[in-house]
Amino acid sequence: MELIGYLDSPFVRRVAITMQFLDIPYEHRELSIFRNYEEFRAINPMVKVPTLVLDDGEVLIDSGLIIDYLESQVASRSLMPVDKEQYRDALQFIGTALIVMEKRAQLIYETGQRPQEKQHGPWIERLQQQLTGALEILESMVAARAENGCYWLQGDQPGQADITAAVAWRFIMHHENGLIDENDHPALVALSARAEALAEFLACPVT
Repeated sequence: MELIGYLDSPFVRRVAITMQFLDIPYEHRELSIFRNYEEFRAINPMVKVPTLVLDDGEVLIDSGLIIDYLESQVASRSLMPVDKEQYRDALQFIGTALIVMEKRAQLIYETGQRPQEKQHGPWIERLQQQLTGALEILESMVAARAENGCYWLQGDQPGQADITAAVAWRFIMHHENGLIDENDHPALVALSARAEALAEFLACPVT
């Protein structure tokens, strides 16, 4: 299998780290949707990261769908909890962290790719509000688990909720622009530090 995209994309990195945890071998090919557009388009006409090219040549997209395929069809094990309530809680962690990733990515595209004279101030402000709101919710959820003595969010071992939340925070800090103060998010800072020290995270660095 070949995973395509740069690890500075949190969606690509989320898949890469998950594959590390699941012991799934893969080749990593760094292609940019901007700098390598035509080369990328030849592989996947939708030019979307992450793109996973399977051994038979089939192409999968979307980090959530890729992870679902890998867990159900390749690894035959999941990083999601089995318990119904814990599974629901994991979805809340993951969904909120994905919103953090999405809104920060939209801000990057809006301010980095669109000419300044064509940028829409109210839209940028709304994206910033959505980002800070999602981060506040994620911080409170992670802090509540820490206050209950949980080292990881849902047990003794890191799961998909930990992976996604930690990847989201690292993405925010990698593209920090003065909007987010890490001092306001101590629980996320602590979770990120624990996760980034793991071999699976170290194997997928953000450069």
